[in-house]
Order: sequence, then structure tokens, then C-alpha cells
Amino acid sequence: MRDGEEARAGRALLDWYDRQARDLPWRVSPARRAAGEQPDPYRVWLSEVMLQQTTVATVRDYFRRFTERWPDVGALAAAADADVMAEWAGLGYYARARNLLKCARAVAFEHGGAFPRTAAALAALPGIGPYTAAAVASIAFDEAATVVDGNVERVVSRLWAVEAPLPGAKPELVRLAGRLTPAQRPGDHAQAMMDLGATICTPRAPVCALCPLDDVCAARARGIAAELPRKAPKPEKPTRHGLIYVARNARGDVFLERRPDRGLLGGMAGFPGSDWGESPSPCPPFAAGWVEAPSAVRHTFTHFHLVLRVFAAEVEGPGFTPRANFRPGDLPTVMRKVWDAAQSAFVSQPG
Repeated sequence: MRDGEEARAGRALLDWYDRQARDLPWRVSPARRAAGEQPDPYRVWLSEVMLQQTTVATVRDYFRRFTERWPDVGALAAAADADVMAEWAGLGYYARARNLLKCARAVAFEHGGAFPRTAAALAALPGIGPYTAAAVASIAFDEAATVVDGNVERVVSRLWAVEAPLPGAKPELVRLAGRLTPAQRPGDHAQAMMDLGATICTPRAPVCALCPLDDVCAARARGIAAELPRKAPKPEKPTRHGLIYVARNARGDVFLERRPDRGLLGGMAGFPGSDWGESPSPCPPFAAGWVEAPSAVRHTFTHFHLVLRVFAAEVEGPGFTPRANFRPGDLPTVMRKVWDAAQSAFVSQPG
């Protein structure tokens, strides 16, 4: 993009957004905003937290269930930790759920139930980083904050043909995105940039012919739009191993534990097991006739692959979760895989 074209590009982008904005359950449409309806900061914040590292398609149902069960920040702040963690199960990146509760309680009990109105004040809340603070301030309160997610990075890298690879190029992309951010309708501008990246300026095969900014896009002019943004090579993910133990009694009650608050799957219910490393040692929670499942569980986290050997046993003892209170769907994804794998081991046990 050439100098001096930012204002014209911004107008073209908002005109496109007024016609093509996605219909999302947490969003107030341009027409409704023009009629005077204001976005709910709670819904904006909740959606932005859920959307971190997660697709819109996945988030829709979770957002609907959360807002039906906890319609405002006060209701969420008063919720039991276990209930929120169970409702979050399957969405991944469970630290987000723990921070969600911390932030809701800070807003409810330290800010009178009202979200701060500036990015700087929002960033002081637990679990809110620069991106989320800017998004909430911009969309909910019309602060001219610069909002840069992965979609915006892609759009900006192509508009200015920034060939330096990510993540090193991010500060420059944020600076350039700031040049586009308008004083008027900054929230709609932020959402328009996200929509443009999600629907037209896509990672592969961008639909440049339909882009409202095609005439000012430097990458399109040079024929390199599909190549940007460049990314530095990622190191190969290591593989960790673990042993995990699934026990039930004759009534179908299940032995569960609550994982420590810190670390992967923190605060979530799961099955006891070893540490995850190169050569884990057996560590059953109690003596029983443990039978190994015929298939190991494989799961991939952000930074490593995990292979779990699954052992199952039917045994009597204290501390079991009643069958009526156990819902496999409340478990994180890797633990649901473990539960499924354990079923064949139960079947193979004598008696």
C-alpha cells in the first residue's frame, strides 16, 4: 500500500463490511449498531477468549451454552470452578478457562460488574493480553485500539508486501495495522479486518478479485499474495510418553482425580497416571488387576505429541465418582480418548 492511501482503504473496507459482515452470535451487526444497539462487553470478551487458537465453527456452540447458563459476568463469577471447567471441556487450552473465571471475578468484585473501557485498563485484568484488551476496547467501547490477530497479520502483510517472516515481523505488522485503524468506527474496522482475512484474504488461494482493497494491495500487484505472510520454520515437535489408569467398580462408578491448577489440563478432571516424558515409570493409584488396552492413545498438544499406554481395572474402593455424576463429555479431549480406549480392556477382563 502506498503512502496516503490508508484513509481511502479504510472507507472501502467499512463499506464492504456493512454489506458482507458475518452473522456471529456475539456480534452486533452494522445495521443494529447504526440503529443504536451497543455491543455487550461481556459477550465480546467471552468470544475473544474462546476464539484464541480456536475456529469460529467450534466456538459457536460453546458460546451459546456459556451465555445461556451464565448470561452476564456476575453469573459467571459466581459459577463453581468445576462447572465452568466441565462446560469448557473439549475446547482446549484449558488455562483460558481458569483465567476466564479469574477475570470474571475481578470484574464482578473489584470493578462493580463493569468492564474497564480502555485497552490499558483491560490489560490489567487477569488473563487478558494485549490482543484481547485491544479487541474488547475497540469493539465494545469504540477505542481506536489496534487489533491484530492471525487474520489481520495476513491482511496487513499482503497490503504492504511484508516479506520478513513471522513471528519476527509481528511488531512491524502491528505498526502498519495501526496506520489503518480509524478514529471513527474502530470496532467495526477491527471486525472488518478479521472478516476479510477469514473469508477473502485466506491463507491459501486468496480471492483477490472480490477484495475491497485489491487496488491498493502491494502483494497482489507483485503476484505474491498467496506466499505471504512468510513464517520461520517451526522446530519438530517432540514425542512424550505416559501411563494412565482407568478404574471403575461393579456399579459403574469411575475413579477420577482433579489435575493441579498449573500446567496442561490444569484444574480439569481426569484419570491418574504418570508424568509425561521419555521413559515413564508405572504408578497405578492402587493395587488392582490392571489390564492394558490393546491400543495406545495418541494426542497432539501445541508443543509436543503424546502417546499414552492405557490400563483399566474393575475394583472396589473409596473415592469413586458415582456413575450418575460421570459424563465423559465433561472430560478434556485426551481424557475422552483414554476413556474410549479403556473400554476394550474392561471387556477383556475376567468375570
